[in-house]
Amino acid sequence: MTIAIAAAGTGGHVFPALAVAEALHVLGVARSDVVFFGGDRLEARVVPAAGYELIQLRMAGLARSFSLRNARVVGQLLAAARAVRRQIRDRHVTAVLAMGGYITGPAAIAARRAGVPLLIHEQNAVPGRANRWAARWADSVFVAFPAAQAALTRAEVVGNPLRADLVTRVPSRVEALDRYGLSPDRPVIGILGGSQGAAVLNVAAAALAGGGSQLLHLAGPDQHTEWTARAAGESHWHVVPFEDQMGYFYAAADVAIARAGALTVSELAVTGTPSILVPYPGAGGHQRANAAFLVDAGGAVLLDQEQLDRLPAVVEAALVPEELARRRAAARAVGKPDAAGRVAAAVLEAAGA
Repeated sequence: MTIAIAAAGTGGHVFPALAVAEALHVLGVARSDVVFFGGDRLEARVVPAAGYELIQLRMAGLARSFSLRNARVVGQLLAAARAVRRQIRDRHVTAVLAMGGYITGPAAIAARRAGVPLLIHEQNAVPGRANRWAARWADSVFVAFPAAQAALTRAEVVGNPLRADLVTRVPSRVEALDRYGLSPDRPVIGILGGSQGAAVLNVAAAALAGGGSQLLHLAGPDQHTEWTARAAGESHWHVVPFEDQMGYFYAAADVAIARAGALTVSELAVTGTPSILVPYPGAGGHQRANAAFLVDAGGAVLLDQEQLDRLPAVVEAALVPEELARRRAAARAVGKPDAAGRVAAAVLEAAGA
């Protein structure tokens, strides 16, 4: 038995896929019995590093508007689908899980032509084009947020599959503060712009420096040097380029200021971290829809990017102890820590295991 997982491009697709793969391993599937299909982006580094085989396909996404480039992309899609189908046949693949993005197209076509069960997972509140298209003939469709069911009506809400260090191996607050050299006597404001950082949130962090709180600032690897220099004169401003064990960040932060990527919203909920969400204004409003899940539940405050001048006052209000306790409980109440296990169990069932 071999399970195939299609995931490529960004961490929002690849890391949930790896979480499902690890859940499959916990359920008894050898890592050698899981094969990934992807491209040459993030997955080319992190999938092999996690111990899984990656088969790289030459594939690009369709342009949103009419473009002659799309004709070439369609040709690549069909060629990639043929390559995936050959692998399904040669490796005796018994189920295919597609995690959205451009690689879903060839994986879905190949699974359908090979007569192999196809499962889809959508990470965002607004489903992407590939998942909306492929879900029409998928055997099972899973979504992270209830709002996605409007476009994927047969979908089951399971949450976003998250890494084990956020779910089962959660560090204590004492361990987290010690990791960053932070004091237990001052509240901690976490600033999170995603894996690459967010320039507007980095600028906003400067307005919070020098107050009564400590700043735990994930500036992003490309912006780290600049912001480390800016923070050099502030003893309570701790700048980190990147954190690959985010459980420590959430354990340390009393409140987090963050973009509203799908995984970030799900992580904030599962860890019960009160937050101030500043959605990225582009990408069709996807992040605003993601943020609404946690804001409507009472676990977060929404602050538009144009309103960042209000951030110090919003942070002050969020740090009131009663408010922190209420938002922690509200966020945790809508968290879904078992998402990876639920998707993995469904994959095994579809595979006939």
